[in-house]
Amino acid sequence: MMSAASILVADDDAVARELLVEVLTREGYRVRAAAGGAEAIRFAESEVFDVALIDLRMPDVDGLGVLARIRQLDPAPPVFILTAFAAMETAIDAIRHGAYDYLSKPFRVDEIKLAVRRVLETERLVRENREFRQELQSRFGMERLIGQSPEMVDIYRLVARVAGLDTTVLVQGETGTGKELVARAIHYASPRAERPFVAIDCAALPENLFESELFGHERGAFTGAVGSRRGLLETADGSTCFFDEIGELPLGLQAKLLRVIQERVLRRVGGNEPMAVNLRLIAATNRDLRKRVEEGTFREDLYYRLNGVTITMPPLRDRGADIPLLAHEFMQRYAAAAGKPLEGFAPEALTLLSSYRWPGNVRELEHAIERAVALARSAVILPEDLPPEIHADTVRPPELPARRMTLDEVRRWYVATVLEETGGNKVRAAELLGIDRRTLYRILERDEDSE
Repeated sequence: MMSAASILVADDDAVARELLVEVLTREGYRVRAAAGGAEAIRFAESEVFDVALIDLRMPDVDGLGVLARIRQLDPAPPVFILTAFAAMETAIDAIRHGAYDYLSKPFRVDEIKLAVRRVLETERLVRENREFRQELQSRFGMERLIGQSPEMVDIYRLVARVAGLDTTVLVQGETGTGKELVARAIHYASPRAERPFVAIDCAALPENLFESELFGHERGAFTGAVGSRRGLLETADGSTCFFDEIGELPLGLQAKLLRVIQERVLRRVGGNEPMAVNLRLIAATNRDLRKRVEEGTFREDLYYRLNGVTITMPPLRDRGADIPLLAHEFMQRYAAAAGKPLEGFAPEALTLLSSYRWPGNVRELEHAIERAVALARSAVILPEDLPPEIHADTVRPPELPARRMTLDEVRRWYVATVLEETGGNKVRAAELLGIDRRTLYRILERDEDSE
């Protein structure tokens, strides 16, 4: 569960200060109140705040003095300047000195709540943008590609080709294949990378809230709409908007989304004014949208709009050569987090991982390795550290030919069988056999010399 946001309030007017504390505490925030500028600076230097609301006129240190000190902190929270002198030059001066915005006195409760909610949402999106950019730079950097199968190399090439364009992209694939990671990779390699990536899970939003969440609403648009609110599409202005499980979008909203894509404008719920938006849309689905069009549950015109460039994520069972690479990457990540000095996998464990069908794809593999790291009691991950379903769903060992063979013939036959199963991939064959590549090469050279 996420902790409540922490807010610093500084105002020498006790009535105004207590009003702010009451309103923000009722909203669920943790509030620290200062009666003057010097006290506000002491609090800011000793605690980390998510937002600061600082009065402009205070007798000891004024608001601009507090703002200057707060901006030197790391991390520095966004600062609202509170002023009863709401002249334009006052606001401009405060913002010029680094304030996020200003709020004028006398306060309007709805304005305070909305302003704080918006800045927290923006800061969260910026933080996610930074974190995911760092993650994907390491995950998709050319020196650390997780997955080197021909299928995944084709995906990386396609991502690189479409990243600089504004064309709509449809990412298809089974659950757990990494559709959102590819969408984020496109965004962070695009000219829009400095703007927050906005993800919308169409399967998770309640239908009665869907329109308001997407398009926003004006004050009084419906019961409970006490103020105007920006929707997710508006939040994605200038950036990338990712629709996960687009096939779950209700038909009525499909028409409105199509209008946004075509005209680049939207209207808030209860609003009349069209608002221009500049966004790039990436959609993902694990369903057959063509079939849903035929069934009448998905608009054909929207389908063709989404289908500008299609990226199909291969299931993990079709890229078996990537399983050892992914397993080692996840093992290193979770071992480092747990402080365990793991060295790798026992050959039998890698054989089990490579033989399993992975119905949950990469996500299931990651969870399996996370569990194995937690349970591991030796320097390597053993078969017994893996989930029971991986043991239950492994392929049967190949049957020996009916005729009797010498031990050397059995060895040569088994090596040839494993090579055939891996499509001639010597790296994966060596891993399945529990030997290093140099040993496999020596075996193959001896076999060729003996023929």
